[in-house]
Amino acid sequence: MEAILDKTINGDTMELLDYFPGKFVDLLVIDPPYNITKDFNGNTFKGKNHVEYIKYVESWFIKLLPALKDDASIYICCDWKSSAAIYEVLNKYVIVRNRITWQREKGRGALSNWKNCIEDIWFATVGKEYYFDVESVKMKRKVIAPYKENGQPKDWKDTDDGKFRISYPSNFWDDITIPYWSMPENTDHPTQKPEKLIAKLVLASSPGNGIILDPFLGSGTTSVVAKKLGRHYVGIEIDKEYCAWAEKRIDLAKTNKEIQGYTSKIFWERNTLACQNNEKKKNEDT
Repeated sequence: MEAILDKTINGDTMELLDYFPGKFVDLLVIDPPYNITKDFNGNTFKGKNHVEYIKYVESWFIKLLPALKDDASIYICCDWKSSAAIYEVLNKYVIVRNRITWQREKGRGALSNWKNCIEDIWFATVGKEYYFDVESVKMKRKVIAPYKENGQPKDWKDTDDGKFRISYPSNFWDDITIPYWSMPENTDHPTQKPEKLIAKLVLASSPGNGIILDPFLGSGTTSVVAKKLGRHYVGIEIDKEYCAWAEKRIDLAKTNKEIQGYTSKIFWERNTLACQNNEKKKNEDT
């Protein structure tokens, strides 16, 4: 375990998994190539038909299963085109629990189709028993129509920053901001996932000090978030330059544990930065 724990491993996931120990992973986070032709720093993934893509997903998924603990959780990212294939593979081998849909906030316009601005994340578990901490992923939302009972706020609080309600998360996430040029987490990776997005998965489905595996690490977001949130990580990435980006971000995470949109152990709605800054200042003053 020492050889791979808290490491970024440069290599081919299909080859490396044969040498991994069994049943050591608490949480598996996968962001594989979607079923579209895409260039990843010179490594081009070519889109396939539905049946071929299912075979591709199954080829690496079955090799990951032996590494998972009996109570491990699994999240696989996908888009509308690859979502059905991901479900078919998961449903064959594990227990599918839910499908999360998150709003990407931006997307290219389309003249003859609907603009694509959402993606899916399938949630599954190896067995019937699994870790899930809903308290750690609650949302702080503005109250638009505050309701009172006997003159007192019902399920909301009136603060200096406004009226807010702490609510349970649903499987539709509209609070995610895609990394843009001025955000510290931003890289040139073409499909980089936001730290806030991965933070929700990590907090909800891995215990403190748990081990998280990402076999398609990319620019390192899963490992970075694991580091910031006190978990262990194992990341596999075939591209050397992406590995270097990941290592740089992990090194920065040793001293800067901030996650945009996550403050004081609460996830904030998108575009409530002023409230987050006020909350941060209060914490610094106490």
